[in-house]
Amino acid sequence: MRKQSFSAATLLVLGWLTVSATAADSTLSAPVNVTIRELEANTAIVTWEILEGDPVIGFAVTQQKKDVRMLRYIQEVNTTTRSCALWDLEEDTEYIVHVQSISMGGSSPPSDPVSFRTPRESEKLASTGPDEVNREEMEQAVQLRVGELIIIVVVLVMWAGVILLFCRQYDIIKDNEPNNNKDKAKTSSECSTPEHPQGGLLRSNV
Repeated sequence: MRKQSFSAATLLVLGWLTVSATAADSTLSAPVNVTIRELEANTAIVTWEILEGDPVIGFAVTQQKKDVRMLRYIQEVNTTTRSCALWDLEEDTEYIVHVQSISMGGSSPPSDPVSFRTPRESEKLASTGPDEVNREEMEQAVQLRVGELIIIVVVLVMWAGVILLFCRQYDIIKDNEPNNNKDKAKTSSECSTPEHPQGGLLRSNV
C-alpha cells in the first residue's frame, strides 16, 4: 500500500514539473495583427505585432492544412523579427496559421487563427493584367531606344573625329604644295641645257 501511494505521489510530482515546464508564460500576450503577405502559389510571409513591453526573445509559428491533423512547427529564438516565411506550400490549398511569442519564461498563448488559400499558378499568371504587360513592354522599348541612341551618338562622334583628322591632314598637304612647286621649279632650272659663254649653244662634234 505504501509503495502504491509513493508511486502515485511521484507521478504527480513529475506531471506537475512537466506541466510547469511546458506551461505558457502568463506575462506574455498573444501576438496581434497577424497578416499574410506576398502570397504565392508555393510561398507566403506571415507578419505580426507584439504589445510594447513584452520580453520577447523569439517566436513560434504553427502552420496547418485545413481539415488535416499534420502541422508544421517553426520556432526561432534570439531574434526580434516580426515575420516568418512559409515555404513548400501547395497551390490552391487552404492553410491555418497561429503565432506565439517566446520569452525566457515560456511561450505566450497562440494568436487568433488566420486562414488563407494559396492561388493556382495559372491564376497568378492570369492576374497579371494587360496594363502591366503593356507597361513592361513600354519599359523594354524605352530601354532599347536608349541603347540605340547611345550607339548612334558614339558612331557620330567617331565619324566627326575621322572627318576632323582628314581636314587637318588636308590643310597640312595644301600648305606644303607651294613649297613643293618652288622646289620643282628650282630643280628644273638647274637641270636645263647650259648656254655657251659667247651666247651660242654648244654643239657636239660629229
